[in-house]
Amino acid sequence: MSEIRLYVSTTEKQAENILDLLSEVFGEEDFAIGTTEVDEKKDIWEASVYMMTEDEAEVRSRIEEALKDTFPDAALLREVIPDVDWVVKSLEGLKPVRAGRFLVHGSHDRDKVRSGDIAIEIDAGQAFGTGHHGTTAGCLEVIDRVLRARTVRNALDLGTGSGVLAIAVRKLRNIPVLATDIDPIAVRVAAENVRRNGITSGISTVTAPGFHSTAFSEHGPFDLIIANILARPLIKMAPQLVTNLAPGGSVILSGILVSQRWKVLAAYNGAKLRHVRTIWRNGWVTIHLDRP
Repeated sequence: MSEIRLYVSTTEKQAENILDLLSEVFGEEDFAIGTTEVDEKKDIWEASVYMMTEDEAEVRSRIEEALKDTFPDAALLREVIPDVDWVVKSLEGLKPVRAGRFLVHGSHDRDKVRSGDIAIEIDAGQAFGTGHHGTTAGCLEVIDRVLRARTVRNALDLGTGSGVLAIAVRKLRNIPVLATDIDPIAVRVAAENVRRNGITSGISTVTAPGFHSTAFSEHGPFDLIIANILARPLIKMAPQLVTNLAPGGSVILSGILVSQRWKVLAAYNGAKLRHVRTIWRNGWVTIHLDRP
């Protein structure tokens, strides 16, 4: 059965307003709702609801009813998401990546694991995060440093993608980890990668748009929050992210270009977090902050 995305193409501001409206309509139901930036210069964003084919007619009707008064000109568009097993669709050309004590490798490179390595097996697929991008590798390096230096009782991997960062935390510490993403395909891939790495408990994979889901209040507050997303959404969510951070907790942020780092730091300093260090990798930075 195929998955369907119903969405409105609009401006950033209207996408936020539509997201708030749809969040009220669908409440705690099992539908993923989120916004995505399509073109920054043209201010094109999409506000989306994901569902299975069997739910499409009902969901479409409820969306149209919700939008008709406030957004009467909004055109509801449709996308069929291909039913592809992205986990087994690996790219054999990717080489293992070392970051801190971690070795991230594909199934074709299991023989590269050495004694003492904390191995994470991730085959490249649709969900972002194989360790080859500077942001993922930077996060892994900072995760290793943080978990060496302090006690962490629970963690949040926000925008988990492939699940590699949640897996890294769980392999280092026997603590609960919440791994969330707005994309249900990414969440399914992450759950499969968790199983692939021999983790049978301790990581909860949840489809959640931003901080609207009750999963955050149920699992938090968190001693460690990792958010490898993009600079603009990181800046916007700073107050909500810090609200979910436990006293004395640590935050690891990435998906940030070198030129964007000061804006991100300003947003989180404004939210009363203290800058600890910045890791630079291939034009991207990973920022470690903590809550005094």
